[in-house]
Amino acid sequence: MIFLVLVGDSIFNDCRSSEDIAELVVKIKPSIVAVGTFQRTRSPSVIFSGTGFIIGDGLHVVTNVHVLPEKVDQAKLETLAIFVRESGQEMMRAAEEVGRDEAHDVAVLKISGAPLPPMTLGDSMKVREGEIYAFSGYPIGMVLGLYPVTHRAMISAITPIAIPVHQYRQLDKTMLNRLQNPYKVFQLDGTAYPGNSGSPLYDIKSGTVVGVINKVFVQESKEHILDRPSGISYAIPIRLVEDLLRKFK
Repeated sequence: MIFLVLVGDSIFNDCRSSEDIAELVVKIKPSIVAVGTFQRTRSPSVIFSGTGFIIGDGLHVVTNVHVLPEKVDQAKLETLAIFVRESGQEMMRAAEEVGRDEAHDVAVLKISGAPLPPMTLGDSMKVREGEIYAFSGYPIGMVLGLYPVTHRAMISAITPIAIPVHQYRQLDKTMLNRLQNPYKVFQLDGTAYPGNSGSPLYDIKSGTVVGVINKVFVQESKEHILDRPSGISYAIPIRLVEDLLRKFK
């Protein structure tokens, strides 16, 4: 009888947890944006391949540097932009880059228009291995449209971004730089795809952001010598974004 009661309580708690996460996702989604470019004469006119999220005053977006285009063709009226679903409608906002940290692959944009709901930044120093978090974004870019997808993930390890290799021939300039200036990232057991780059990694209870998903950047370091990537995902600690924000005020 006691066993049955415990099982019932466990099921109830799991259901309540699922309901809490569902409510949190509803609140989070308006803060998730796609990052790309718009050019009226191009087909398609809209191209995006990564994710960003709203912070601060509702007019700033955090994303990865590698999500941004290498060049915006202003002569052909191409513009950097974010795309978001507002009141059921797909909307575009012009954007400009206001700060970047290429060493840690994080960037901040400022957008036009009315403020969007911002996410709150948490304390990435308090993140522990074994804790469960979630991330929301656009895993395969434009294919799924402007409908953010949410995944849950456990912090599998807090690990250096670059690891030593057994042979010097495996080293390249990028790996050498990271070995000389190491810092730790979050390794996740949830699968992220290239379009997830720039997605917020957030606490499933409070919704506070503790990291920025980075599929490509860290993969270059840790899986550089693998023929087939393992599918492990990584996130850059949000404290590195905060360092960038302080630098550029």
